[in-house]
Amino acid sequence: MAVHKLFEDDFEEDNYTLIAIHCSTEDYRLAYLLNTNLNLKLARKREDLDYNYMEASFSIYEWYDKENFATWNLVTNTSKKEVEQIASAGSLFSEQQGKRTVTKYLIPERKKVDYFVKISNESHLKSSKILLSRINAIAEVITAYTLNPNQLKSKNNLIFE
Repeated sequence: MAVHKLFEDDFEEDNYTLIAIHCSTEDYRLAYLLNTNLNLKLARKREDLDYNYMEASFSIYEWYDKENFATWNLVTNTSKKEVEQIASAGSLFSEQQGKRTVTKYLIPERKKVDYFVKISNESHLKSSKILLSRINAIAEVITAYTLNPNQLKSKNNLIFE
């Protein structure tokens, strides 16, 4: 029986740029600002990213740039959900049941990041320094910077197909 060893070259690495954005504005507003300042056409997808195992959903915007053969995604990093708080039996304050907010993260190791922009491209992307400077020029953006996706433990959460 033949044995085939798997090497790193056997797996095709995704070719994408990942930008982290710190911004307190709503997702639709940030999508509009990116569209305006970067000449994009990001539109909200019909369905959010829904991770059942995490019991969270994240809004996602997408645009395919035919000229540069690139897919742009804007996705929120946080998902907040209200859940019923269950009091244990025999609790002293059993009458004070209510709801609490649970926050889940798309990339848990980057909890302070509000949004991610993922640019998947088949051809080479224009200078990311110019792109970052244009994003950082937006008044509502606190800061934006590139991340190396290979250093993220939960990089598989960035697979949107």
